[in-house]
Amino acid sequence: MTLKEHLRTNIHLALPVMASQLGHVLVGVADNMMVGRVGYIPLAGASLGNAIFYFFMTFGLGVTFAITPMVGFAHGRDQPQECGKVLRHGLYVNTSLGLILLIGVMIIARFLSYFGQQPEVVEQATPYLMTIGLTLLPMMVFQSFRQFSEGLSITRVPMMVSVSMNILNVLLNYVLIYGKLGFPALGLLGAGIATLIARTGMAVLVVIYVLIDSRFKPYLAGFGWRGLDKKMIRELLRIGMPAGFQFVFEVGAFGVAALMMGWISAATQAAHQIAINLASITYMTVSGLGAAAAIRVGNQLGRGNYRTMRTAGLTLVGMGTALMAFFAMVFIVGKHFLPTLYNNNPQVLQIASSLLVIAALFQLSDGIQVIALGALRGMKDVKIPMFITFTAYWVLALPLGYVLGFKTAMGPAGIWTGLLLGLTFAAVWTLWRFNHLALKKIAAG
Repeated sequence: MTLKEHLRTNIHLALPVMASQLGHVLVGVADNMMVGRVGYIPLAGASLGNAIFYFFMTFGLGVTFAITPMVGFAHGRDQPQECGKVLRHGLYVNTSLGLILLIGVMIIARFLSYFGQQPEVVEQATPYLMTIGLTLLPMMVFQSFRQFSEGLSITRVPMMVSVSMNILNVLLNYVLIYGKLGFPALGLLGAGIATLIARTGMAVLVVIYVLIDSRFKPYLAGFGWRGLDKKMIRELLRIGMPAGFQFVFEVGAFGVAALMMGWISAATQAAHQIAINLASITYMTVSGLGAAAAIRVGNQLGRGNYRTMRTAGLTLVGMGTALMAFFAMVFIVGKHFLPTLYNNNPQVLQIASSLLVIAALFQLSDGIQVIALGALRGMKDVKIPMFITFTAYWVLALPLGYVLGFKTAMGPAGIWTGLLLGLTFAAVWTLWRFNHLALKKIAAG
């Protein structure tokens, strides 16, 4: 394939995935923008609740990602029934895990007062966290069918489902947060209820779509419940568990950063939520390219086309770098305007503006590492990347962020500077590892 053909294939595959990835984060973006209009205390409550919730959610998401390379590998080898078998076992693993994660969220929600946060923030966060915790089960069902679809390079189905349910979420936010159409004004809790309804709808729609769409019929022959293959379950967990921990190490670091912000003040925590919410838009956009990297790399690995595999991964990294450079400029130019979309408190806006400058600086690193991780996942290489992400965030980023944030005059900017350095470390080493492994495959023939 020529470079132009690689770019065209990448774009065709990635755009629907990017839109679907954005579906997850835009639910939270809409929640935060609309809740922020109620006040910065509810926004700080959203920050606290999401810091805990995303710790569990991203682990679940990471585990579901094992389906894509396994389906892509079987698809590349022209084994359609194996694809359906992966879906069946993936659905079993993911729903079981979803129930465990739900129980974990409910337990943690009862102990938020022990995290050193302001009481009024905890009061807002507790019912919100318990409500969005219920979304874990439908989300894991949606993810199972979504990863199956994307592993077959059919990426528009989950995109259409995500977009439609995001529209519903915004409408429900308007009704439930502000108390319209005769409903009580529930504030942050209303946002949680809207998210629960929207994510349940996503699960129902994607299941119906996959089961009735004729394009999936040849692959669903292996989907029926005929008992479980322990070997396949082990393979799903072998790939999925380290991928889940990768996400936990990264997103969990930002969650701990949110708790650190709460130790400073509720206004600081609200500002952090604004900046991280905006950064999550760019992250989830480029993570669509990471998902595309997992699909393309896994598919070419199954076919034994190692040179094409390497080129596909590296061209996606280049595309992600260009995209994140654009987002970095948007953050710098819009550092004063963008926070006003969430809240109008002067102190909150000032802190959020300074954090967006640092967010702009880590855009390139964020883009490179998420795509490189996707490419490595496509090669079924997950253990060393898990170690890299743990080192980057929990050995480097968080300790350094704490020192800069609380032992110097940098304050909130110091905490985010630690995150910036951790992201840069992760980007360098994950990209090097993908290129190194790809070259080894090529040399081995």
